[in-house]
Amino acid sequence: MKKIFLLISFIALTVSCTDDITGLNADTKNPTTTKPEFLFTNAQKGLVDQMVNASVNRNVFRLFTQYWAETTYPDESQYNLTTRPIPDTHFTILYRDVLRDLKESKTLLDKQVTAGPTEAAILANKKAIVDIMSAYTFSVLVDTFGDVPYTEALDIEGFPLPKYDDAQTIYKDIISRLTADVASLSSSDSSFGSADLIYGGDAAKWKKFANSLRLRLAVNMHDVDAAYASTQITAAVNAGVMTSNSDNADLVYLGAEPNANPLYVDIVASGRKDFVIADTFANKMNSLSDPRRAKYFTVAPGTTSYIGGVYGTSNSYTNFSHINETILAPTFAGTIFDYTETEFLLAESAARGVAVGGTAATHYTTAITASMESWGVATADVATYLAQPSVVYNAANWKKSIGEQAWIGLYNRGFESWISYRRLDFPVLLAPAAAYNDLKSVPTRYKYPAAEQTVNQTNVSAASALISGGDLLTTKVFWDKF
Repeated sequence: MKKIFLLISFIALTVSCTDDITGLNADTKNPTTTKPEFLFTNAQKGLVDQMVNASVNRNVFRLFTQYWAETTYPDESQYNLTTRPIPDTHFTILYRDVLRDLKESKTLLDKQVTAGPTEAAILANKKAIVDIMSAYTFSVLVDTFGDVPYTEALDIEGFPLPKYDDAQTIYKDIISRLTADVASLSSSDSSFGSADLIYGGDAAKWKKFANSLRLRLAVNMHDVDAAYASTQITAAVNAGVMTSNSDNADLVYLGAEPNANPLYVDIVASGRKDFVIADTFANKMNSLSDPRRAKYFTVAPGTTSYIGGVYGTSNSYTNFSHINETILAPTFAGTIFDYTETEFLLAESAARGVAVGGTAATHYTTAITASMESWGVATADVATYLAQPSVVYNAANWKKSIGEQAWIGLYNRGFESWISYRRLDFPVLLAPAAAYNDLKSVPTRYKYPAAEQTVNQTNVSAASALISGGDLLTTKVFWDKF
């Protein structure tokens, strides 16, 4: 009995010495805080994964630009984006997984106190790079949907149902942000280091990326506001855009899942045989004897020819050319901007009469050369290709020259190729006969996500009402005028 009394007394004494027992509910194994670097890295990977993905649940832009055709299930080639909620997934990943992480990273960076000028410069670089990534992501959303949540986005407490902002206004604000970010970046100071999966913290590279993105946005706007666009194009070029393939915004993947190239994960590791090269693309490259064919895809099984499957229909996997295994390697890089695109944008700018230095023909040739060099094409083959009359730049029909060659040069970058196609209206791409809901043309935007139409109905309805023709796959974003 005495022992029991002593034990009870000990327990009572122990408890009485603790004023607050709520700590007993604390999770000591899982962190409640993180570092801004971790959030930034996660956002980068999430963004690049989404932009280069090959899953038809997430990314169908290679199908829109008719690089690939499907085998068993041609739904997405026929523009059925309803059975699988593809717009919802694209919207959700970019807002929830990318922009939200970038915002939280910026919030944590804002709380940091620096000890001196060097630390302050590094912190300023980090904040600018986070904002550049955010600006890029918002531009993707605008180029996909048109008007989207912007000023009220990412604030679930203040604006649980955010309004949709005018797309052109968003564009101009993004350009202003990019301009300020470049001005605040110090090329002589570091930033995220190895936490930056694209440029390893190289601020000078981020300046070129931001200026090149500014160039793209300004070129997109030229048909709707030529004076403003021309000023921004010139300013971006003067500030310094990409000048070689070493400036490409590449995220190099690792050799094993979950950090392998998404194409490897979606196609090789999954054992799926969902895609062959589309006849639209293969036929064009065949007509030019393009040396990149061997880099882009294989010969058809049992033949020595490059043969594409019929776009928009079911195709036998064994009868047509396949995606080149180089692209499907687990370590193949995901690219969100490159020198090839930059030079095509400069060629287009010059063709539009904007002073960017050099001629449209020179930039056009440089763009094709940059593409071929990035894929390892021999110098002699590059020269032979460029000498073809059907390849030589045609100033009288510059949209066709640039549009068709940009289409070829941007292979595997479906989203960027889709932007170029909508802006230039080349190459000429036809909707398949069996298109969903009897669509007569290639989609020029995504419809607003079904979930948004349900949860945020008032704001989505208001945004839809402002679209000429309504919220459809065939209506256009503000800069797509023709």
